[in-house]
Amino acid sequence: MSNLPTTFDKPVHIAVIGGTGLGQLDGFTPVALLHPDTPWGKPASPIHILSHNNVNVAFLARHGLHHQFAPHEVPNRANIAALRHIGVRCVIAFSAVGSLQEEIKPMDFVVPDQVIDRTKGVRPFTFFEGGIVGHVGFADPFDAKLAQVVKKCAQHMEGDGVVLHEKGTVICMEGPQFSTRAESHMYRAWGGSVINMSTLPEAKLAREAEMAYQVIAMATDYDCWHSSEDVNVDMVIKCMQANGNNAKRLVAGVLDQLASIEHGDVVMARHWEGASQGAVKFMTKPDGRNPEAMKRVEYLFPGFWES
Repeated sequence: MSNLPTTFDKPVHIAVIGGTGLGQLDGFTPVALLHPDTPWGKPASPIHILSHNNVNVAFLARHGLHHQFAPHEVPNRANIAALRHIGVRCVIAFSAVGSLQEEIKPMDFVVPDQVIDRTKGVRPFTFFEGGIVGHVGFADPFDAKLAQVVKKCAQHMEGDGVVLHEKGTVICMEGPQFSTRAESHMYRAWGGSVINMSTLPEAKLAREAEMAYQVIAMATDYDCWHSSEDVNVDMVIKCMQANGNNAKRLVAGVLDQLASIEHGDVVMARHWEGASQGAVKFMTKPDGRNPEAMKRVEYLFPGFWES
């Protein structure tokens, strides 16, 4: 890997963000290793540019190459900004989750459609601040078009022992500690399906960056509401390792689908184009715009202030 080029002059439209247990993508051809620097700092890991069936894909390890970033320390703004800057418009994100419902068993896959934010405001969660204001819609936090592609691929794997749940609500808690038993029961009463520590603000930032974003949740345990063994790190890692092959097969299938012409508009997130830019331009009047904040927005959307 050390001999790979550190520049890449072709746009990369698809990215995979790997979480706990998915720190790399095996079986793909390495093309380049990028070390970007953004107005929000460096991303959690170098961005691996990989080739899959002649389509270039970016891979970023959310928690760093050595899993050194705690959930509240992940440089989410730098991660999303760096991907957007190299051309990414479509993000598949993987996350290890605890199950809050009996029917979602360890090693099941969930394609959630909703999220409840239980982070505590210590994580930077917007690109639009410091002299630029933008209020971006987030009623449906994940991308329905991208979710359909993921579901179609996962359904083909169901005969191989993969169980797919086609919707659900993610509870995103602060961490890094796991839930108390009382919290776990409360989240169940709220209708939570699974729980993790990493989907937010990642999904919010992807929406601000006008990206199509879908998380694939991989259940590793029952959260502590369950009468079985209480969740711990060893349990999570063992289940993720056992489920790794299924995750990688699902990634390959999704990438094959996204690479087809049929899904070109989804890959380019045409349905999100202009959503954030309109929100920003109509909110903060020219006399109130901070030049430094304007430069940061320009990094995300080159030519933004010229139109």
